[in-house]
Amino acid sequence: MDRDVRNWHARVTRMRGPQGGSTMSLQRERTFILALLLILAAASWAVLIWQARMMKSMGMGLTMGMGAALFLAIWVVMMIAMMFPATATMNLAFARVQRDRPSSRRPAVSTWIFVGAYLLVWTLFGVLAYLGALAASALAQQIPWIMMNAARIGGGTLMLAGLYQFAPLKRVCLAKCCTPLDFIHGGWRDGFTGAFRMGLEHGISCLGSNWLLFVLLFPLGIMNIAAMAGLTVVIGAEKMFPRWERIAQGVGLALILSGILVIVVPATLSRSLALM
Repeated sequence: MDRDVRNWHARVTRMRGPQGGSTMSLQRERTFILALLLILAAASWAVLIWQARMMKSMGMGLTMGMGAALFLAIWVVMMIAMMFPATATMNLAFARVQRDRPSSRRPAVSTWIFVGAYLLVWTLFGVLAYLGALAASALAQQIPWIMMNAARIGGGTLMLAGLYQFAPLKRVCLAKCCTPLDFIHGGWRDGFTGAFRMGLEHGISCLGSNWLLFVLLFPLGIMNIAAMAGLTVVIGAEKMFPRWERIAQGVGLALILSGILVIVVPATLSRSLALM
């Protein structure tokens, strides 16, 4: 921490003593934020499972016949379900540093502004993903070869996502997500506007790390609960375990091998989807 923060801590300690109420208040605030994040994620998973059952009779295209509003609503719920557990450490680190700042006002509000800005980045990506899926579907209707080789294209997407796991951009973005205190202290900005900008930066780093993993949901099925759960585990493992780079590379190798298998034996993809 900088000198101002250390001086502020010294003043608080003199006023309240080493076991003062400040520590207890911080612990209660952290517990509340963590509990709310996990409750939102659990509720989102419940909504996704219910919605997946309701949509079994809908179209089987990239967007399953969903309109823009429904797709975007489901996408936001999906991001909450899949990303909030993995980003809990970053959000708690932000809340802690924000509360420790001598000039902080309403730290809990700033934390949720930070979280909201992060979610906004993924929402905008959802808009682009929907438009891209519509464009791909329209192109497939005009070019029969795309429809006949849909499984192989899916295999190519798996390979591309696997190769991206080894890319320098992936490594740089993931490193920022895996070191919450370094990220926050290195780019700290005061105030609600600062919290919003930092949330955007966190969201962009997270997007840079994981965007191709979410693209995989389209060939695997946008409402494929098993695929969502698998990606959630992968993203969480990359962010939470010390050897995150090895984990990312291991996932990349598995995706590359899976993609090769699907390209060579296209029926593998449809069989795998039938088992999910």
